[in-house]
This record gives sequence, C-alpha cells and structure tokens, in this order.
Amino acid sequence: MTWQVLHDKVKHHLEYIYADVPLEHSLESLTMSLMETMGIKPDEDVSLPQSHSNYWDEEDIIMITYGDSVIDGDERPLVTLNRFLNRYSKNTINNVHILPFFPYSSDDGFSVIDYSSVNEALGSWDDIEAIAKDYGLMTDLVINHCSARSVWFDNFIKGEGPGSDFFFTGDPADDLSIVTRPRVSPLLRETETKDGTKHVWCTFSHDQVDFDFRNPKVLLTFIDIIRLYIDKGAKIFRLDAVAFLWKIVGTNCINLPQTHEVIRLIRTLIEHVDPTIIIITETNIPNRENLTYFGNANEAHAIYNFSLPPLLVNTLVTGNCKYLKSWMMSMPPAQNGTAYFNFIASHDGIGLRPAEGLLDDEEISELVHTMQNFGGKISWRASDHGQQKPYEINITLFDALQGTTKGPDKWQIDRFICAHAIMLGMEGIPGIYIHSLLGTSNDYEKVANTGQNRSINRRRWDFKELEALLDSPYSQHHKVLTRLSQLIRIRKAQPAFHPNATQFTLQLNENIFGYWRQSLDRKQSIFCISNVSDEEQTILLSDINLIGTDNWIDLVTRQQIALSDAFLQLNPYQVLWISNQDFE
Repeated sequence: MTWQVLHDKVKHHLEYIYADVPLEHSLESLTMSLMETMGIKPDEDVSLPQSHSNYWDEEDIIMITYGDSVIDGDERPLVTLNRFLNRYSKNTINNVHILPFFPYSSDDGFSVIDYSSVNEALGSWDDIEAIAKDYGLMTDLVINHCSARSVWFDNFIKGEGPGSDFFFTGDPADDLSIVTRPRVSPLLRETETKDGTKHVWCTFSHDQVDFDFRNPKVLLTFIDIIRLYIDKGAKIFRLDAVAFLWKIVGTNCINLPQTHEVIRLIRTLIEHVDPTIIIITETNIPNRENLTYFGNANEAHAIYNFSLPPLLVNTLVTGNCKYLKSWMMSMPPAQNGTAYFNFIASHDGIGLRPAEGLLDDEEISELVHTMQNFGGKISWRASDHGQQKPYEINITLFDALQGTTKGPDKWQIDRFICAHAIMLGMEGIPGIYIHSLLGTSNDYEKVANTGQNRSINRRRWDFKELEALLDSPYSQHHKVLTRLSQLIRIRKAQPAFHPNATQFTLQLNENIFGYWRQSLDRKQSIFCISNVSDEEQTILLSDINLIGTDNWIDLVTRQQIALSDAFLQLNPYQVLWISNQDFE
C-alpha cells in the first residue's frame, strides 16, 4: 500500500508544520488536497524512492545563466541561449540553471509577478521545454516572497480573491530587533488596504512581499507550481531564500524547524512523482547552519556550498590556503543521497556571511579592500546590533582574481583557471556561471544604468560580438573558455571525481592546496595539487605518498610522474591532477 504509506507520511509532515496553527480545514483534507494537486492518485502506481541513492555522477556540471545573458537582435533570448549552449557547451555542460524566467518587477527576476508564465521578453514555455529536452533543467522556486505588483498582492490590498490572505504582516510595536536580515531596508512595508493600514513583512525589499505559510493555501499553491514546472521539464529545483520561509515574531525568523519540515514535505511529494528530481536549497547563511539543510538525507538533496567562494578568493589573493584548508578538513562528507553544490561565482556577489567564523574580521576587511581596488562594489546589511556590515562583494570572478593583495599582476587567467580546477575536483556537483565560462569583466555601464551593485556581474552579451571574441585566439574570452572546457572534459571522465567519492585534505605548505579523491570502487586515485601563490613552489613527492606499484600521470598536462624524482615543481597557480588511471 505505497499510496497509504505516502499519505501517512505527508500527514505526519503537516502535523508538525501546523502544530501551533489553528486551521479552517482538517489535516486529512489538506493531505488529500496536496496529493491530488501533485497528481498522486490512490488508484495509480506511486514511485517508491530508494533512500540514499545518488542521482548524479562525475559527468554532471550545471551552468548558471539568465535567460537573456546572450541576445541576438529580435530572436527570443531563450532560443539564442539554446544556440549558444549547442555551439559552445554541448560537450561540457549537461545541466542548465536558467535563473527566474517569469514576469517580474525587480531584482532581475526574483520579484516574481506570475509564477505560471514565461516572461514574453525571453520567450515561451516551448522554448524552455526545448532546452529541457537536451539539458537537465534547473529552475527557481522563489518561495519566500513575490512581487508587490502581482495579482495576489493586488488582491491582498483589495481584500478579496486569490492571494488576499497570502502575505505575512507584522506590527511596528513588536520587538523585531533580532530578525535576521540580508538587507538594510525597513522590514515592514506600510500598505493601505481595504481593511485598513497593514504592515507587510519584506525580508528583502519592499517590492518583495513575504508569503505567510501558516496559511495552507500558500503551501497548496506552491505544490501546484511545482507540478507545473515538472510537467515543463524541470529536473532540479532551487529553493530560493528558503531559510526565511517561516516566521515567528520574537525569533530571528531564519532556519526555523517549520521551514525544515516544509522542505521535507516538498521532497516527499516530489520524489514520489519522480525520484530523480533534485532539490537544492539556496541558504546564504553561516556554514554550520547551512549543513542542517541536508536533514538526515531526507531534506535537500544538495546544498549550496556558500563558504567556498569567499574562502577560495581569499586564498588566491593572499597566496595562503590555511583558512580554506581548515574549512575543508571540517566539512563532513555528504552521505549518499546528498551532495554539495559547489560554485565560486553566480548571478549574486561573493557572500560574506558564510565566511563568518571561518575568516576573522581583519581578514574579511582586507578581502573587501582588495576587491574594491579591483573595481568591486560592496553591499551591506544591518547586524544584530544595528551596525552595517559587509554582506556581499559585487564583482565578476574574473576581475576578482586579477591580482593579489599587492595589486593586479600578469597571472589573472592562470589564477582564474586555478580557482576552477580546485572547485571542479572537489567533492560535490560543480556549478559554473556563464560569465565565468566566458571570462567576463566588470560591467560598470550596467551598474550606472540600473543603480544596482549586482549588475556588475550580469552582463548581457550580444551573440555576434561574443562569437567574434570567442573565435579570436588572443581574447581573454577564448582563452578562458578553451581552458575551462578542457578541465571540464577531463573531470567528466574520472570516476574519482564522482560527487560522493572519498575526499581527504592533504597537509602541504600554506602556498600549496591539495586533496586526494578516490573513486567509489577504490580503483582510481587523484591527487589534486594547486599552487595558490604567485611564486614557483616545490613539494616533495614523498609528501603525497604515491603508491610505487602504480603508474602516475598528470591528467592536465598529460605528463608522466616519475617516482624517481624527489620533487615536483609548480609554476604560479599551476594545478596538477595526478592519477593512477587515465580515462581520457
């Protein structure tokens, strides 16, 4: 009786979520409505997920992009994106995260007006489905808030119709001082409604009004949205800003137990429709809290490894890997059925909250100063005590790695490739931002036009201009795409780079970052060794303990490693992937 087991499991989730919430209808009727909305019927077979199964392997790479990151005249941008993928990424990228492609009013898509339609400026559902036929489609579920210009919020103001009771309100008299905020704007938005003045909760901006998940109609609506996205080809769901989903006045309103239970409920429903669909939680919070979103392999399949970008950039601009190494040694291996989602650049900036407790204030201050010298902008947040603290560095990764704390130098591309090689070899599923693949520099013009710091890393390329640059062997864009594509192709062929393969941090000097990966069948070992400094480094071969009975090769340069040599020489920012098996 799989259906009955599922029914009881869903009801159990709901009992926990709504334990302290008076409901208009019974939990039994809500359970039935959720299952019906997801399309799970009593008289049909229900998929039975296998626990601790990995629905990913070393070939999985996710490219992160806006629907209009590449445009070509009047052609629909999603059609242009598909052409770009097929021309430049067919042999490297197999999954595509298209950032919110819905009608929106602000925040480059994350203030959604209508969840059920595609922004006409980008294309149509047909264009989305065309991409989903050839690539695993990762889509955003912007679950914490929607646009203040949505029909739902209009109905809230009018006091009638769908959405009229969807939004969380507060009281200015309440003590909201400990509410965790990623922004410095006022938390409450004064709004005149048919029923008088209300103060709507806005975690991010006054154009992004927060949902009230104490109302089961909100949950039902999002399950309906999830079902729609599955029908359109979604294979990976990114739960945007999900840590803020449940609010209780008097708490910090982040990472509350009900939030975790809602995610578990969503997973339960999704995996009984299609066990291969993956949930990734986007929780830009300190590392220890972030890890809790794995649950017990029953919550998120993958979590964003938010601490990696600031730690890796800090490593490469200081030439010292001690903080990165300490963090990596402290990271628990993801158990089967879960994986880290590794990235070092995205549509957002380099988040600094995930570096709290990992980098001290002085180290963060020096990093911020260096990034400002490289043309970066800083976004701020209010701390618990009302002080402004740096929240995010806004800069393209290519420009963030143009030099060291001493200033710009000649090693920009080598340093940039080194960063990606470190990330590509690590335990987890790699995500690469389109502007990293293209070696895009800071877009100051777009910042001036939008007034938004994050626009610096959201360039919109003209396809013909981009093609000319990518076809020119002397351009930074050609060099970056060529070298990154080579690394990705090598990675995809190595069983030891499976997202759940064993990882062990090597104890080398502070200018050399190294770790060892071993395939699930224990047949392949890869020693990933990177010079993170701007000076040549030497290491003893005995320090990495290569087994004498095996033949070793550097997968990057194709050079045999002679065990008779006592030393290995590494040029500035050189990376070695030393393996006992060659799958090229």
